[in-house]
Amino acid sequence: MEYFAFTFGALNTEKVLEQLADPGQGAVVLLVGTVRNQTGGRAVAYLAYEAYEEMALKVLAEIAQKLRERWPATRGIAIHHRLGRLGVGEVSVIVAVGNPHRAEAFAACECAIDTLKADAPIWKKEVWADGASDWVVPRE
Repeated sequence: MEYFAFTFGALNTEKVLEQLADPGQGAVVLLVGTVRNQTGGRAVAYLAYEAYEEMALKVLAEIAQKLRERWPATRGIAIHHRLGRLGVGEVSVIVAVGNPHRAEAFAACECAIDTLKADAPIWKKEVWADGASDWVVPRE
């Protein structure tokens, strides 16, 4: 089971958990990324996300394949990402991985978010409280 989504609307953790419902799983690890109120000591007013959705969906499928190769018992993978303007405290991304074992679920979830941030054509602009803005460059 793999579920990928991009939306301008609010993300829903309950929906993701429902998508990954599977009696063969011993754990579902759910990462919920939110917009924090500061970065590097600078006050954040809001974030703006853009994506090349068609290509990003291919990257998400590649991430899922990578997870399944590395953790073959993985039962479900969901990656949902917001686009558009997000205020402080709003959910920007949900990554969830279901596996019979919690250690593999945690490791796969961490791998998924790290790979997503590095490889997916999703761009984030931080808009500061003073009105200035910067595009965030992915870290290696």
